[in-house]
Amino acid sequence: MIDLDDTDRAILRALALEAGVSAGELGRRFGISQPGAWRRVKRLEEAGVLGGVQVDVDRAALGFGVTVFLGVKLATRGRVSLEDFERAVMAIPEVQVVQHVLGLFDYRLRVVARDIADFERVLRRRIMTLPGVGNVEANVLLTEERRPGPLG
Repeated sequence: MIDLDDTDRAILRALALEAGVSAGELGRRFGISQPGAWRRVKRLEEAGVLGGVQVDVDRAALGFGVTVFLGVKLATRGRVSLEDFERAVMAIPEVQVVQHVLGLFDYRLRVVARDIADFERVLRRRIMTLPGVGNVEANVLLTEERRPGPLG
């Protein structure tokens, strides 16, 4: 674990909100030189705290207006392997995230669709036909707020 000071945490918060901000801008915001800001970002990258830059795609602008979280419980009969299920579900383009979880369900999926009818098609024709699928529970996303995470 890396020791972080207040400036490191402030840089992390700034990068979590705007990943493309320059070292010069970080320096101006936090009262340090551009090379000093660059060295701090580089140290955070080398320590594995920063793992790359992500692009936030507006799914609605691309025509995907519905997001559904699915809880999937695998059937106990037949004992399909977790790897077989994961491989099959990852091949479905509408499935954006696959999480193996502990609790009522074995997996949590984030599925995007153009509308509810499109989601129903994906559910019936693709997800419910996957190997080992038992029970499925759907939760439709209404709103989403994001936080940069536990940065102190």
